[in-house]
Amino acid sequence: MIYVTGDTHGDLRRFQERAVRRLKRQDTLIVLGDFGFLWDDSKEEQKALKWLTKRHYQLLFIDGCHENFDLLRDYPLVDYKGGRARHLGGNLYYILRGSILQVEGKRLLCFGGGESEDKDEREEGVNWWRAEMPTTDELERCAENLAAADKKVDYILTHDAPARLLAFTAMEREQTNWLHAFFDQLLLSVDYRSWMFGRYHRDLPLSSKARAVFCDLVPLE
Repeated sequence: MIYVTGDTHGDLRRFQERAVRRLKRQDTLIVLGDFGFLWDDSKEEQKALKWLTKRHYQLLFIDGCHENFDLLRDYPLVDYKGGRARHLGGNLYYILRGSILQVEGKRLLCFGGGESEDKDEREEGVNWWRAEMPTTDELERCAENLAAADKKVDYILTHDAPARLLAFTAMEREQTNWLHAFFDQLLLSVDYRSWMFGRYHRDLPLSSKARAVFCDLVPLE
């Protein structure tokens, strides 16, 4: 079974909850951004990462707004289930933007990233990285992968969300950016069953085809 959850922000307790401990060897858990276990490279953080690499299930994550992208780039780039990933060890993988994974017969379009609203108060290379927002190359790679898949996937898994999904909700922002616009294009052009995103710290179904995820463990059925 495939499960998704929202931002973990380096909180190991999220992986020690009973529901997660019940995952089986053949299961996959995907964190929808702000994983948070690659931030300051401290001994405590390295210990937590080592523990996570030893989980018996597959543990995947996409990036969010708050990741240390310098640390992420240190890990080897590998092919993974039809997409591209950084292998952190054991069963732990960071999924690159625009990858379409083939997991349990399902196509999963994964695309991390998002713009920090408080970036003006952060220091570049210390607690903020320009790489939080995707490059043109990453957008083009995503478009190429979708074209190869005939623009049809089962699930779209992102950190941020299309502006059209946020409209008329408490999560709507006064200002949107070009990533929201890119996701709006996907919303209209891609055939998919459900879109799930993690940025807004809400566990909230928006429609039969869209859901905000935070602490819930949501199965992809």
